[in-house]
Amino acid sequence: MAVPSLSRRERQVLDVLHRLGRASAADVREALADPPSDSAVRTHLRILEEKGHVRHEQDGPRYVYLPVQGREAAGRSALRHLMTTFFDDTPTRAVAALLDEASSDLSDADLDRLDDLIRRARAQGR
Repeated sequence: MAVPSLSRRERQVLDVLHRLGRASAADVREALADPPSDSAVRTHLRILEEKGHVRHEQDGPRYVYLPVQGREAAGRSALRHLMTTFFDDTPTRAVAALLDEASSDLSDADLDRLDDLIRRARAQGR
């Protein structure tokens, strides 16, 4: 699923759906900071559905929207896009940038977890 084809507002709407799991257009509008009109939210949901990012179910008289892709899969797709766009498809550069930004916020447990992930990747020959 190609994340780059989304506008800023479409990404915001999709983020809300990932956070809520399922939502009506009114629920999405309520969850948005500086929300657009009701019709604009419905238009964004329709466009997201046409692009294959969202599906809807009938719930009585209203539509309830759900993301097609799970939150983790969507995050991995977005991360691949970021790596390709900003870090020359190099995981080391992406991780270095994250560590530079978050270095003061990382606990010993966080660093231990990262160390464990690196050790497992080495053991698997990656």
